[in-house]
Amino acid sequence: MQAFTTLTAVVAPLDRVNVDTDAIIPKQFLKSIKRTGFGANLFDEWRYLDVGEPEQGCDQRPKNLDFVLNQPVYQQAQILLTRKNFGCGSSREHAPWALLDFGFRAIIAPSFADIFYNNCFKNGILPIVLTEAQVDDLFQHVYQHSGYCVTVDLPRQQIQDNAGLVWSFAVDEFKKTCLLHGLDDISLTLQQADRILAYEQQAKQRTPWLFSTH
Repeated sequence: MQAFTTLTAVVAPLDRVNVDTDAIIPKQFLKSIKRTGFGANLFDEWRYLDVGEPEQGCDQRPKNLDFVLNQPVYQQAQILLTRKNFGCGSSREHAPWALLDFGFRAIIAPSFADIFYNNCFKNGILPIVLTEAQVDDLFQHVYQHSGYCVTVDLPRQQIQDNAGLVWSFAVDEFKKTCLLHGLDDISLTLQQADRILAYEQQAKQRTPWLFSTH
């Protein structure tokens, strides 16, 4: 998993509440478990005017030019600004996979669905909770300044723009450490590889019949 320390990037505004995981990545694209290739179908029903299908190329599909991510200034955005209860609905891990594959490394909202929130940390995305007033403030800056950029500083737990405005955020210390060092659940387990191997060797000596191949 890619570590996250600081990120300076364009903020894309998705001014919607209760964005569920089926909107983030529709159900027909859940057949693959490769973790990559989902970015083209992120928000598929909002980005395109036709119905998307798995393994369908998206280059020639008719686009909804009114949708924010189809606007040129936001096509390389890495920070998503949105409203409360983002990531609600089913617990599909494909949702953070699609956001990450598109290029998003941080999401700012007043609240997130719990499972989606935890899945973000496990996939290298930083979900940031700010108050609704702070989110309103950020939306205003995004709308007033085309290509509005901020710097997300995870070690300092701050968001800052080039005018000196600062928003602070809280984050669980364990989740923060894992993200700073790029540690997902597998990486955390592999840190104990020597102890796991030692336990297995002891178990083979105590109960060899459990490990017999005959």
